[in-house]
Amino acid sequence: MHVLPLPGRSLKQASSRLLWIPALVLVWNGTAAAQSTEAWNEARVLALITQARAKRHSLAVDTAFRSYVGQARGYVYFLIDRPDSEERTLLKADQIALEVFWRAPNQTGQRIVGRRDEKMLPTNIRYHLDHLTVVQDDFGDFIRLGDGDEVEQVLHPLGPDAESVYDFLLADSLSISYGDGVETRVYEVRVRPKEYRQPGLIGSVFLDRGTSAVVRMNFTFTPASYVDPYLDYIRISLDNSLWDGKYWLPYRQEAELRRELPELDFMVGSIIRGRYEIGGYEFNAEIANPGLLGRRVTALPRDQLEAFPFERGLFDDLDEQGLAPSPSLEEVRAQARRAFQDRYLSGLSPLRLYLGSGSSAARYNRAEGSYLGAGLTVRTAGDVRLRASAGYAMGRGKASFATSMTGGPDPVVPTVEAYWNRILDFGPASTASGFTNSLAASVGINDYLDPFFSRGVSLAFNSRAAGTPSVLLRWERHESAQDVVSETPGTDLRPVRTIDEGILGAVELRLPVGLPANGTGSLTATGARFETHTFAALQGNASWTLRDRAERWHAQLHASGGLVTNAAPTQALFLLGGRETLPGYGYRDFVGDRFWLVRAEGTFPLRSPWVSLRVSGGLGATYLDSRVVPPDWQARDSEGLRSTLGAGLALGWDVLRFDVARGLRDGKWQLIFSVAPRFRGWL
Repeated sequence: MHVLPLPGRSLKQASSRLLWIPALVLVWNGTAAAQSTEAWNEARVLALITQARAKRHSLAVDTAFRSYVGQARGYVYFLIDRPDSEERTLLKADQIALEVFWRAPNQTGQRIVGRRDEKMLPTNIRYHLDHLTVVQDDFGDFIRLGDGDEVEQVLHPLGPDAESVYDFLLADSLSISYGDGVETRVYEVRVRPKEYRQPGLIGSVFLDRGTSAVVRMNFTFTPASYVDPYLDYIRISLDNSLWDGKYWLPYRQEAELRRELPELDFMVGSIIRGRYEIGGYEFNAEIANPGLLGRRVTALPRDQLEAFPFERGLFDDLDEQGLAPSPSLEEVRAQARRAFQDRYLSGLSPLRLYLGSGSSAARYNRAEGSYLGAGLTVRTAGDVRLRASAGYAMGRGKASFATSMTGGPDPVVPTVEAYWNRILDFGPASTASGFTNSLAASVGINDYLDPFFSRGVSLAFNSRAAGTPSVLLRWERHESAQDVVSETPGTDLRPVRTIDEGILGAVELRLPVGLPANGTGSLTATGARFETHTFAALQGNASWTLRDRAERWHAQLHASGGLVTNAAPTQALFLLGGRETLPGYGYRDFVGDRFWLVRAEGTFPLRSPWVSLRVSGGLGATYLDSRVVPPDWQARDSEGLRSTLGAGLALGWDVLRFDVARGLRDGKWQLIFSVAPRFRGWL
C-alpha cells in the first residue's frame, strides 16, 4: 500500500553514440507497445462496480437525508501555451462564489453569488456555464460538457449497463490523504472503453474500500467523444470527501480544456483551467426558493456579484499553484497513455499544416534575403508526432528542410531530427524575435543575427515532467553565411561574421536548478569535438521574478555566465553589447571565451493596461585573453566592466516596448523597440 500522489520516476540515462539512434527509437517504441497481460474484467472488479453503482444511487432512497445546501469557491483561468515548452501565459482570471443545492430524490441547483475577473491581455472569451459551476453528482449517468458543444452523452463508468461499454481493472489498493491529514483507503479501478473509436471515458475511479462510494475520479476522453473540432483534450479530476460521517459529497474539482486550430499546428494553444473547493454543507436544510432546483444555474444581478466579499484574492490561488497542470491532471494524462499506448488520444486532426513560428513562414535577413517556408504535422499511433518543413531562401538561392519524430512512453521522450541549411545565430542568447529582426533588416536599421548554416542530425531526450534534465546529441556540419542583400556587403547592414567551418559532434546536458527566493535556473554542459579538436563549454542562467498581478507591476533579475575552452570554434564564443545584453553599446561589440551578465528590469503601470513605465539596468563583461578572432568580426573583449541604464514605455498590456538606454562607460544613447519575451517564440 502507498499514498498518493506517486513520486515521479527519474530520467533514464541516454547513450552518447549517435549510431545507436535507430536502435534506441525502436526500443522506445517497442516498450510503448508492450503491455503486460493485465486481468481486465475479473469477477471481483465487476462486483465492485455493481456495488459502487448501487451506493451512488443510495442517497436517493435514504429517508434520513432530505437535502443539503453548500458553498463553493473557485478560479477559472484562460491561458495560452506553447506545446513544445513549459511556458504558459495568463490572459484572463475569474473568481467564482457559488451556492449549491440538493433535494431528494435527485433535484440539484446552483446559484452564482459572486464573480470578479481581470484581463491580462485582450480577449473576448465567454465560458459555458458548466465552466463556472461544479459537478454535484459525478455527472449523473451520462457526461455532458459545454452544453453539449464539447462532449455529448458519454456514458458514466457507473452508469446503466456500463459493463457492456467499458473494461475495468482492479489496479491497486492505496490510501488518499486529504488536507486535514485523514487518510482514506481506496481501491483504484482503471476504466477504458471496449471500443476505442467510440465516445468513452479513460481514467480511474477510486472507491472507498468499506462502502464502495466514489472517492475520486480522474479521467479524459477518447477522441470520438469531442464534438468541438478545436479540442485537443479535456482532463478532469473530481474529489469527494466524507461529510457528517455518512455522506460522500464534492470536496475539490479540477478541469482543464485545451484547444488548437484544427487545420494548423502553429505551436500555440488556448487552455481553460478551473479549480473549485466545495464545503460548508448544511444537511436537511430548508431550501426557501424551490425555483433554484431542477438542475438549473442562476445568478445574482451583476452589481451583487461584484460586491461579494471573497475570502481570498483574485490571484492568491495562482500565486500558490502556478500555471502548470496540477499533479492530479498530469496523472490523468499518464492513465490515458497506460490504457492506450498505441492510440492517438487528441481530438485534433492527426494531419495538419505546420508552422513553428511566424518567421518560419516568412522572414528577411542579410544571409537569406526573403525566405518562405511551410510544413506538415502528422500525429500517428502511440502519440508519435512527425513533422516536416521546407523553405526557400530567395537571396541565397538555396532550399532548406527539416524533419523530426517525437514520441515514446513516459518518463523520457526521444526526438530525432534531420536538417539541411538550417540558419543559426551565435551568441549567448537570441536578442530579437523573428518579426522584429525581419522588420529591422528590411528597412536597413540592423540585422540582429550573426548567422551561419548547419546541416546534420540530432537526438534529444526530454522528460514530460517539469524540472528534469535533458540530453541532446548532435552531429552536424557548419558553414559560414554571406551577405546576399547588400549592394556593398558590410555597409548597408553589419558585416556577416565568418565562422570556423567543419564538422561538429557534441553531447549537451541541460540541468534545471532550483534557486532560493523562488528563483529558477539551469546549467548546460557541453562536450564536443570540432574537426580534430576537442573542447568543452559550460553556461548557467538564473532568474527571479517579483510581481503583483492585481497592480500589474513586475520586476525581473537575470544572471548568466559561461566559458568555453581554447579549442572551441569561433561560433562557440560569447557576444555581448546592444539590445537584450548591454544596451547603449555597439551591437555584439564585445566577444569572449568567458562572460558574465546581470540585468534587472521593472515594469510599472501608468495607465493600466495601456501604458506602463519601464526601468532597466545591466552589468557585465567578456574576457578573451590571447584568443584571436577573425578580422571581419570587428569585436574585442569588454576591457573590464561595462554597465548600462535605461527607461522606456510598454504599450498595450506590456506587449510592445520602447526603451532608451545608455552605456555608462564610453557608451551612447540607443532607442530599442522590442516585443515582450513571452511572445517572441511565436514570431
